[in-house]
Amino acid sequence: MNIFKRLLVISALAVIVSCHQTGNSDSSITLHVIHAGSLTQPVHEIADAFKKENPGVVILTEAWGSKAGARRVIDINTPADIFLSADYMVIENMLIPDHASWYIPFATNELAIVYTPKSRYAESITVANWHEILLKPDVKFGRSNPDMDPCGVRSVFAIQLAEDLENDVGLAEKLLQKDKDNIRPKETDLIALLESHHIDYIFLYKSVAVQHGLEYLQLPDSLSLGNFTLNDWYRQASVQTLGTEPGETITEYGEAMVYGLTIPHKTTEMEWAEKFVTFVLDPKKGQEILSRMGQEPIGEFVNPYTEIIPEKLRQKINP
Repeated sequence: MNIFKRLLVISALAVIVSCHQTGNSDSSITLHVIHAGSLTQPVHEIADAFKKENPGVVILTEAWGSKAGARRVIDINTPADIFLSADYMVIENMLIPDHASWYIPFATNELAIVYTPKSRYAESITVANWHEILLKPDVKFGRSNPDMDPCGVRSVFAIQLAEDLENDVGLAEKLLQKDKDNIRPKETDLIALLESHHIDYIFLYKSVAVQHGLEYLQLPDSLSLGNFTLNDWYRQASVQTLGTEPGETITEYGEAMVYGLTIPHKTTEMEWAEKFVTFVLDPKKGQEILSRMGQEPIGEFVNPYTEIIPEKLRQKINP
């Protein structure tokens, strides 16, 4: 081989090595984030803000009902670096210990009845008569599937608690049996049905209503599942839902809403996953975005996994 050809080969090898090294830089970092449907807008804004601080990092997001999202984490073929659930108990019941080791609570929410100005009886629905409005034959309402989505579970809780609050035996059964064809996998799937006037009302998180500029009925604390001091009252409600194994069921009990996150065992980017979670937990970054979008930070919370949470993250939740 003459000297000219040798130089060409050396140059080609240099280009190959250079490309390989570039592939290992920050520009090759891809984070796969699976999250609750109700977190779609906050997660997108958090991801954009995170990428501004970390140019070149690619963030791919998937929105699911939290239980369906947990099943995505369990699926061996689905990449998952961070999982954010609308209910921390989804992580407890479905991912720990086989697919995750801990969770961190990071936001709250509350349930509302959401509608548009064109919804039937929109001008007359109140806290006192909402259940009567929803039971009218010419009214259609929707809710999400309790087996796939915590909002669906919480809708059942609110309906059960309404029966106790109104002392109206059979109210919950009537509401739960009505409009079952309007049950969807996750709560945000119902928004298009509402905006197209296919249905009149949906059980939905207040934060999502705020983010989409929708009308909503502010439920009392006794039904909204947003008041931590009422957990004893909320726990009177319960529902059986599908577990992780075929034929398995889980009994879930009412409690104030707590969103939780974790880093699944399957992550291939632990360092960057921790950086992203740190960003979510930062009061001036992720927490500010969540608060602005209707989800306030968690106050006191007894977390049984505090001691095994990675040190960097533990410092963030216990400064």
